[in-house]
Amino acid sequence: MPRATDAVPPPPRVLKAFGLSGRPEPLAGGQGHSVRVAGAVLKPGADAAETEWAAGLMERLRGRRGFRVPRFLRSADGGHVVEGWAATEFLPGEPGPAGRWAALLAAGRAFHEALRDVPRPAHLDTRRHPWAVADRLAWGEATARMPADVRRPLARLERLRAPVDAPARLIHGDLTGNVLFAAGRDPAVIDFSPYWRPVAYADAIVAVDGLLHHGAPHDLVDSAVPGAEGAQLLLRALMFRLAASVLLAGPGAALPEDEAAGFTRVADLVERRVGGRR
Repeated sequence: MPRATDAVPPPPRVLKAFGLSGRPEPLAGGQGHSVRVAGAVLKPGADAAETEWAAGLMERLRGRRGFRVPRFLRSADGGHVVEGWAATEFLPGEPGPAGRWAALLAAGRAFHEALRDVPRPAHLDTRRHPWAVADRLAWGEATARMPADVRRPLARLERLRAPVDAPARLIHGDLTGNVLFAAGRDPAVIDFSPYWRPVAYADAIVAVDGLLHHGAPHDLVDSAVPGAEGAQLLLRALMFRLAASVLLAGPGAALPEDEAAGFTRVADLVERRVGGRR
């Protein structure tokens, strides 16, 4: 994972365009590239079309019960992206998820209920970043060149993959580290990562992240994605995270031994769940 110290600060002209001043402070989120300046969080690499769409959507979601969302800052020219940087208000809170799985899932479900009637945005079809490619691979909609040590576990999971009947909707595909908790306030849902998938797929990704990286108990699967269809969503979530890890590492990269062992361990659990076993 990138470190907060990997962050490169935005140029002063970007800060000026957003009406900000102060020393940029690296943040741990945003793949290690986000910085805080005063009461704002700035993140590079923003796609203009997706950011403008997300800014409007988050504005419509503000004030809903069960979650908070950040407001996007406008620049001096009225847009939400300056030289590839987007800025949102800083929302206080501690990231989960350890010990807060139920609250995290509840916040995600409230957020997704608010998205129920949002139509599919066209820009999802044009995304080519590693997470988008990994998501399509997990759902059998794309292929990607993978090293041998990853092809084997992916092929194992592909053999278990079966159709899913749940309808697709707009979801946040990276909730695990992006729900913040503050006493006396609704959880904050940040860093919106949109996908068009069954809503329970978001919960499956949370469960996979918990099992892989946070020492979550196996019964998290039961509360997140129970049943046979839940097992299929869990399978796809694991494929998504496995493929994304490799694609983000770059061509020719291999998974670290401990990370590969973690994927194997969770794949064993997924195989049992798909087969109706614990």
